This record gives sequence, C-alpha cells and structure tokens, in this order.
Amino acid sequence: MKVDYLIVGAGFTGATLAERLAAAGKRVLVVERRDHIGGNAYDEMDPHGVLVHRYGPHIFHTNSKKVFDYLSRFTEWRPYYHRVRAVVEGKEVPLPFSLATLRALFSPRLADRLEEKLIARFGYGARVPILRLREEEDPDLRFLADYVYKNVFEGYTLKQWGLRPEELSPSVTGRVPVLVSHDTRYFQDAYQAMPKEGYTALFRRMLAHPNIKLLLQTDWKEVEGEVRFNRLIFTGPIDEFFGYLHGALPYRSLSFRMEFHPKPWVQEVGTVNYPNEHPYTRVTEFKHLTGQDYLPHSTLCYEYPEAYTPGKNEPYYPVPREENEERYRLYLEEAKKLKGVYFAGRLGDYRYYNMDQAVARALKLFEEIVHE
Repeated sequence: MKVDYLIVGAGFTGATLAERLAAAGKRVLVVERRDHIGGNAYDEMDPHGVLVHRYGPHIFHTNSKKVFDYLSRFTEWRPYYHRVRAVVEGKEVPLPFSLATLRALFSPRLADRLEEKLIARFGYGARVPILRLREEEDPDLRFLADYVYKNVFEGYTLKQWGLRPEELSPSVTGRVPVLVSHDTRYFQDAYQAMPKEGYTALFRRMLAHPNIKLLLQTDWKEVEGEVRFNRLIFTGPIDEFFGYLHGALPYRSLSFRMEFHPKPWVQEVGTVNYPNEHPYTRVTEFKHLTGQDYLPHSTLCYEYPEAYTPGKNEPYYPVPREENEERYRLYLEEAKKLKGVYFAGRLGDYRYYNMDQAVARALKLFEEIVHE
C-alpha cells in the first residue's frame, strides 16, 4: 500500500488531520492500536441504553469559532452547560469556587464582606488562580484563599496528580480558578454543547472520506514495513516513539467504575467532585450530558486517578512540571532531526490540551504541511 500520510492515532488530533488532508486530495492511512476510533473521547451505549464515555466525561467547550464551525460539519449539537459541585465539609457547593459558593458555605455577613473585597481587588468576572489568591495580604482574602486551598484544591490535586498544587505548573492550578462571579457554569466559553449523537458518530463522519483508510487494533510498527508513506504524523507518546531514549515522560492515568441505578436521576448536576473524601475524585451522571431524559434509569461513572504504567493502562495527562518539560525538550530536539515526521496532540506535544485545543493544533499543523 502506498499513501501520502500515515497517521498514528484516531483521536481528535489524528482524525482532524486525516479529514483535512483527505479533503485536500491526499491519501491517508490512519492506524489505531485500540479497537475503536475517537481516542479518549470515545462513547458507546451501555447495556442499559445510556450513552457513556468509556474514558470519563468529555464536555465540549471552546471560544474558537473556527474550531466550533469545523466540527459542526460532522455533528449537530445539543446545547449543554456543564455544572459541577464539590463536596466541601459535607455540603454540595458550586464549582468553580464562585460568589455563589461563598453564599453556600459562609454566613451572609462574611459572604458579603468577601464578595465586596474580591470584586474591589480583581473586578467582577475575574478568574483568579488559587495560588495567586494566596499571595494576597488582606487577611480576609488570605482566609478565603487558605480555606479554598485546603478544602477544594489540595486534596483533589493530591489525588489527581499525586503532587501538591505548588509542585505543578500554574497552567494546571489555573484551570479551575476562584471565579469572581455568580455564574455557576463550570465553563464560561462562548460555545458549549455536546455532539447530538455522541462523539463516536462525529468521528465516524470525520473519517468517512474515500481517501482515508483505517486500521484498528494495529500498532503502527506492524505496518511500517508494509506501507509506503511520504510523511508520518504521530499522535502517541513522543518518548515511546524514540524508545525512551531520554527516559520516560511521566503521565497520569485513570480507571473507571460504571454503576447502574434503576431510577431516573441520582445527581442534580452532571458531575460531583470529592476533593477530600473517598479514593475517587468525581462522579458523573451521563444522562445530564447526553440529554437522555426519557430513560427511567441512569448510569454513573466513578473516576479513580492512578499512576501510568505502559502496557497496563492509558496515558491521560502529561504531568506539567519544569523537570518534565526539560526532558520533553530533549525529545523535541530529536524530532527536529527527522524529515517528514510530525508530532502532535496531547501525547505527541506533551501538553494538557482540551479537545478544542487539540483540534486547533491539528488545523494549524495541517495548514503548515499541506503544501509541502
């Protein structure tokens, strides 16, 4: 077989590049070692007819009209605003920690004072990283920062990453800031929606182009000698590609437990986080995400963070720390020596991308390489 591009991985990065290159007249072979397309965004019907995300909840949100318009070619959307609560001192309160959360946890008098100071200091609508808030000198703001750090961030981060918040890049601790607003939505992006028929249906349409061939349950090395290709796009772990030449890059992994409930609803919101109690970090009720209100039963997903072990589980999250970034840069130098080989995606770039960021990265790479 002779193709223009061999693409390793059928997640958002690989599928976007495959579709764009195929539409530009390139012949593409997509090789995926798992038994399905969609990467970690893969969803499927469970035995009870609930559309579940096999690898944990994936909620689409973006501020990029370009990304939203591109994906809209392959799916209709169901408008959806994700809401999350965290169990803090036995109460379910809105997350991110916002002015609404102040009202749920503190006396009206204290909540008024804290709200007034937050708005005066940062402005209404500001998103303040918790470590930034801990630098404040005002005793009330320091009290609030220490409270949120202890009750919301510290325990969750230790479970999720196996590290304290200070040991991670600010890009991680800034993902769920203190929100100086009464908005109880988890995201504030301009575009928030779920694919009407699910992510797998979206991917199926993306990869349906006649110029695309797809091989599932196939390691790319199995076809390396049998397929002739001009260029290679690798969306798997960059350290694995180079045989761990400079040592393994750390990742965090997850395991999941699905739980059936013979009643219509279990939770009031899509996800409930448990920063301090239980070994799991969060519980998601998929019907909130999928809109399957008509079902008389429900399926919940319990999420357990764990260390990544190659061959045993999946690498979900690059661990953003300076020492890991230095090791990644060594692999980046190796990549620059190769002609016609490109690395992209959460694992290829060793970046904690959201889904829209992975698509944006793929669209940008396509524009850079399509005319080479």
